[in-house]
This record gives sequence, structure tokens and C-alpha cells, in this order.
Amino acid sequence: MNHLEACVALNMIPQMGPVRLRRLLERFGSAENILFARTDQLSAVDGVGRALADNIARWQEFADPAAELKKAADLGAHVITGEDDEYPSALREIHDPPIVLYVRGQLTDRDRHTVAVVGSRKCSHYATESAKKLSFQMAYAGLTVVSGLARGIDTAAHQGALAAKGRTIAVIGSGLGELYPPENAELADRIAESGAVVSEFPIGTKPDRQTFPIRNRIVTGMSFGVLVVEAGANSGALISANMAAEQGRTLYAVPGRIDSPAALGSNRLIQQGAKLVITVDDILDDLPLVFSKQPDLPAAVTPADLNPEQQKVLDALGSEETALDSVIATSGLTAAAVSSTLLALEIRRLVKQLPGKRFVKLV
Repeated sequence: MNHLEACVALNMIPQMGPVRLRRLLERFGSAENILFARTDQLSAVDGVGRALADNIARWQEFADPAAELKKAADLGAHVITGEDDEYPSALREIHDPPIVLYVRGQLTDRDRHTVAVVGSRKCSHYATESAKKLSFQMAYAGLTVVSGLARGIDTAAHQGALAAKGRTIAVIGSGLGELYPPENAELADRIAESGAVVSEFPIGTKPDRQTFPIRNRIVTGMSFGVLVVEAGANSGALISANMAAEQGRTLYAVPGRIDSPAALGSNRLIQQGAKLVITVDDILDDLPLVFSKQPDLPAAVTPADLNPEQQKVLDALGSEETALDSVIATSGLTAAAVSSTLLALEIRRLVKQLPGKRFVKLV
């Protein structure tokens, strides 16, 4: 049995967890040695106890690592441990790093510059659009956007990053073979093509109330900062915010309406010291404080670099404020095409959006 197989087996044993594993490794030196230690030796380790020691001694009843690795391969995934270069370096720093990670896609060195985006599953249109826009901007600027593939803000964050042709990582609260929510299966496929879908749970693990908070520590742990887009007073996103604070990550929050219960939690975070985010610059300005080596930012875009559709929209704008309806009428493009193109031009800082869906040219 090799190290990877031993780690996969340990990860499948009931009551085993990262903290207990760390204590066992300190005592026995390797994952392989743990599996073949005597029960009395195992139970003597602080925090292990007789029940877990018995489970470890009977590990073959719970785990077939060779079969588990084949299941992962059949899903187009691979499994990594903390000793692998692909394992996120920031994740090694937290109190309870995952024993293994099942990865569908690839984790790369670029993912050192990662921001988590979290928020409510039942969110407002304002929050959805904010999550998409900010995730688009962060991904376009070279950051990796990580979220949980859940409905609502998570989905919007992944979609925004993909729209920018940037990197995004989905950390799910189930095994890769039990993807949740099922309607995001196609989105997960797209994420895996250019980023990664990640889980610490064995392939067949079904989601439940416990698995989601457990996975949240990975979302925050692999990021230098966590952006809360919208969260009510009892939102699960606040659990992620608390984890981020405990892990020493920077907290960011998008302000919401003061009379909206859906934004009460995120607004409170700003009161308590989270950095208020209005534009992506509020996050990008912190990069020199966090990293000695900055992410590769895209080259400056000029009007000469635009495609014909972008040029039409830019030409439809004057030096004065122009209403969205006027841009649509002048350009001859559909409303959907104009809206997406204006967003792209705004990201490239060639256009600025003003209140009331009005736009002005900056070049």
C-alpha cells in the first residue's frame, strides 16, 4: 500500500478527521503505519479514543482504496494529499486541512491568488448581478474565484468567472459522485474544463446538514480573502465569514439595502470591520499587501483592440450620459448583446455606468 492509498483509506474511516489524523501522524510517522498499528497504541493517542481506534483496526470494513481511486478515475478525477504540489498551499496553513482532495480538473499555481465568493442561496436580483459582475472582474484581473456550487450567489460567482474566461473552483459539500445541486451538473462540467471541482468527501458521500459547513472551511481556507455578497442574519454565509476570520483571511462585503432582511448579516459584517466593496478595485488594491508576487494582470485595452460588436456599442455612446435604451436603438444590437457588451467595456474601463442605467464613454 502506498501513501495515497493509505490516506484515501483513512479519509473513509468513520470518526476520523484532519485534527485526529495530525495527532496520529505525529505519533506513528506515516499514514501506512497508522493503519497497521495496534488498537492499544492508537487509543493511547490524545483525542483518538477506543471507538476510533477500533475503526482504524477494522479499516478494511470501511475502505477499499484501490476501488475508490478507480471510481475517481472513472469520473475523470484524481486524488491528492497534502504532500502533493497541486495541494493548495494556503490550505495547508489552516487548523484542519483536508486529508485528501478529490479533484476534477486541475489546481494550478495561479490559484494562490484566490478570492472566495459566498452568499445566500435565496438572493435578490441585485445580489446575483453584483456577484456575477465582481466575479467577472476578479477573474478577468487574474484572480481565481472559489465558491461552493450552491444555488444563488455561488452559482452567479462561477458563471461570472467563466464569462470572463478566467479560473474558478467549486468546492462541493458531497462526494463527486453525488453532485449537489443536480441542476448544476452542466455548470460543474464547464468549471472542470478550465478550473476544478473539488471535494474532500469519498465519492459516494451524499450531502447533508453537516457536510456543507465542513466544506466551507476549504472554500475560505484556500483563499486570501472572502467576499460576502448578500447574507441574512442567519445565513450560512456568515459561518464562512466566521471561519475566514478565524483563519486570518481578509473579509469583504457588498453593502445591501438597510431595510432588507436579506442583507442584514452582510451589512453587520461591514459594521464589524469587513471591507466595504463597491468595485473590484476595493479588492485588487489589497493585493500588494498580501502577495510579494502579483497575479498577471491583462494588458491594457484600447478601442483599437475591440471586436465589431464592442465598437458598435462604444460608438453609440457620446461624451454625455446615454440611456441604455438609446444605446440599443443606435447600435442596432439586441438588448442582451448590448448589456453583456457594456459590461465587458466597463471591465476594460472604456465605459462607466451611472445611476439609472445610463452610461458614459471614458475614451
